[in-house]
Amino acid sequence: MTDARLLTLVQWLSPAYPLGSFAYSHGVEQGVADGWITDADSLRDWLEDVLRHGSGRSDAIWLRLAAAGFVDDALARSYLIGAERLMEAERQGAAFARLAREVWGLDVADTLLPLAVGRAAAALKMEVGAVAAVYLSGFVSNLIAGAQRLMPLGQTGAQRVHADLHATCLSVAAETEGCGLDDILSCAHCSEIAAMRHETLQPRLFTT
Repeated sequence: MTDARLLTLVQWLSPAYPLGSFAYSHGVEQGVADGWITDADSLRDWLEDVLRHGSGRSDAIWLRLAAAGFVDDALARSYLIGAERLMEAERQGAAFARLAREVWGLDVADTLLPLAVGRAAAALKMEVGAVAAVYLSGFVSNLIAGAQRLMPLGQTGAQRVHADLHATCLSVAAETEGCGLDDILSCAHCSEIAAMRHETLQPRLFTT
């Protein structure tokens, strides 16, 4: 994509896009509280695991399936582990779908975020591999920004972590081409445990 669709994609998946993403840490806050994430290196390793083996990879598959016409939203919801992960995906997805309808006039119903993005991308005939890669980059960008509020990371350290993960985002986006429901799994166990433990964390800055 070298036309206006590229700029639309960057706009959709920018951390500045009003989805309320700043309110969610995806379990990173619990990971910091438990001492699993302590510095830039451990944050990068945590996020790489999430991308390759956890919700990042799963979201890329859901996005691709939605772009190809997948419509069983209830089934997609059943794959999410824990109340906070479900809330995060539903609220951001509903915000994305509303903007897709009101700004671009797209027929995208409220649903989970990767499904909403996939359907909107298909409606504008975007190249789904590029969409998946930028989606994953935006996903980790938001979590890195959250980590900056939880630990002494700094702007330079944050940008270095994000840059280090570019290759992983591209790799996961490419590897999920052709994947289906049987390929959706998660073995990023610390991330999943942190997401569930966060439901009772007090005090806390983030909703998830």
